[in-house]
Amino acid sequence: MSAADMSPTKPLLPTIRFRMPYAAMTLICLLVIWQAAVMISHLPEYLLPSPLTIITSLYNLSGLLVHHTFVTLIEVVLGFLIALAVAVPLATLICYSPLFERSIYPLIVGSQTIPKVAIAPLLLAAFGYGLIPKITIVALMAFFPIVINTVVGLRSVSQEMIYLAQSMGASPLQQFFRFRMPGALPSMFAGMKMASVLAVIGAVVAEFVGSNSGLGYVITVAGSNFRMDQQFAAIVVLSVLGTVIFWILGQIERSVLPWHKPTQDAA
Repeated sequence: MSAADMSPTKPLLPTIRFRMPYAAMTLICLLVIWQAAVMISHLPEYLLPSPLTIITSLYNLSGLLVHHTFVTLIEVVLGFLIALAVAVPLATLICYSPLFERSIYPLIVGSQTIPKVAIAPLLLAAFGYGLIPKITIVALMAFFPIVINTVVGLRSVSQEMIYLAQSMGASPLQQFFRFRMPGALPSMFAGMKMASVLAVIGAVVAEFVGSNSGLGYVITVAGSNFRMDQQFAAIVVLSVLGTVIFWILGQIERSVLPWHKPTQDAA
């Protein structure tokens, strides 16, 4: 029997591979350090609650948090859809009309220097404590990145490609839907994913200013009662909500653009 026949081709014991995303491992390490630090330092819960205390609050307030999460989710989704419906046509006009760009584009950029917290009380005074002012704040927060990235995407199509389409007799509408829009989709999805994060922030800002429901309202009430565990519980739910929306947009991007590698591919 040769040496090659004696060498094992397969391991005698099966190899068990444990795979976990690096972000999850980092989060677990940070939570363990946090729990240990609170236990060693004996900090009171109204200063810094432990992760176990926050998990207990998540369980005890699960019904209440589900209700307020649904309110915040409605504000985020409606505001995001309104921003998308306004931003894409506006970006198209900016891309195709130099006069419109010189007239509107500087105003769009300048409007982003206005703090949304300063606008929120005005909207609340005009429309009350309903959904309208909160959806407006969300739309204003999500509007800008979609416009900017859509303009960049529409202008990223090479002029040679447009000349080729014109030489083949494509109409301006066909050039837009078959050449410019497919080329702009990666940039548009990048802007939409950025806008989804800002939309969650906008909803919370609006609820901070004036609201009787939503996760921002839960954080405000818990803070006034020095219930830091409840505050952290609502913050955890907000983080999960924003992450889920971001992930859903990434899945839509994969299905619409299978040839394009999304930016949030996890290990």
